[in-house]
Amino acid sequence: MPAAEWRVPRLTTRRRAAVTRAQVETVSGRALGLFGLVFGAQTLPLALEQSSALIDGAGAAIMALLYGALVALAVASIAKVAVRATALAFAALYAIALVAWPFLVVDPAALDAGTPWLYYICTVATTAAVVALPAPMATGYTIIVPATYGIIRLLPAGGGAVPLLAVLDAMYAVILGVVVLIIVTMLRQAAEAVDSAQEAALQRYDLAARQHATESERVKVDALVHDSVLTTLLSAAAAESPAERALAARMARDAVKRLDEAGASGPRALERVGLPVLVRRLRAALTTFSAPFTVRVVNAGGVELPVEAVDALYSAAVQAMVNSMQHADEPGRPTRRELRIRGVRAGGCVIEIADNGVGFDRADVPVERLGLRVSIEERMANEGGSAEIVSQTGHGTTVTVAWPAGAAGGDA
Repeated sequence: MPAAEWRVPRLTTRRRAAVTRAQVETVSGRALGLFGLVFGAQTLPLALEQSSALIDGAGAAIMALLYGALVALAVASIAKVAVRATALAFAALYAIALVAWPFLVVDPAALDAGTPWLYYICTVATTAAVVALPAPMATGYTIIVPATYGIIRLLPAGGGAVPLLAVLDAMYAVILGVVVLIIVTMLRQAAEAVDSAQEAALQRYDLAARQHATESERVKVDALVHDSVLTTLLSAAAAESPAERALAARMARDAVKRLDEAGASGPRALERVGLPVLVRRLRAALTTFSAPFTVRVVNAGGVELPVEAVDALYSAAVQAMVNSMQHADEPGRPTRRELRIRGVRAGGCVIEIADNGVGFDRADVPVERLGLRVSIEERMANEGGSAEIVSQTGHGTTVTVAWPAGAAGGDA
């Protein structure tokens, strides 16, 4: 049967945009940064007015700390750098300023029984805690900080409000904080479910794509054998004259060449996946390890890799981490381990697994040990990538795997 008669339906997919956990964190951080600036600008006139009631210089110091933290939070949220750390810093500074307020007020009459200006950015602080902290800790902050304000509100330094008004102010701040906490927590949970479903779908698609690629390759080889090899054998069997035998020999050489090319090309999956998929797979693997790794991810957005490259990078990185846990520890000294993942332009990736353990001399590794040579170096080389292992006795080990080969130095 001619090869043209074989038809394999092409496997296609259409991706739908989904809200991921990373997007939820980005939106939450930017909303916090924007509204923090708005609320801060609204409270500035009142803060300046009430600064006369405080110890000399205390008002300016509190404004510099809190407003500076709000500006830093806005910048961090836009740049998507250290958003959680900046939000945590603002939440901590606000709590300190709130507790210190009664001790800084020296002229309660200057407040004119008004509300301390810190109250108007209380919701910004509770939202910062929601962004920066796990849900249980954020819940505690959301309740304790407004309750602390309610107590201060009863004091002369807080305006000397009647108990009902103090309770209402505290409850209002608690309600706003809890609403933000519930919304952000629900969005995070929904996004995590979407991430998990997307990961499972990509794994199923990866399997289907591999099966289809393998079947396509089988059909291709079958057609090649039918059209070239069998034809060559029949021609050779029927050859009688020197010219016919020479023709059969040329046909045999051509058939062998085509078979070699088919074997060298191998099956190829039809899909590319985003680098965040690899990041999630590696994070999931880390949850099963007994030793902690510090994870750093840079430039993962917009980077897509072939599924073969993703599998090779994942397997090689896991093997390197396992090697570190098995061989890097030194009795009596803690070992620090890092997993650094970096996207390179739109289609490359570099992963570094580093530790400050005992290290080793490559020349001392027995030949029968296959972890470095086969599981890391040859695995990456077979998929067009590269692996570099740098280690020195007493100075730790760094394993760098990259795809494509040379990507580790291509973005320097």
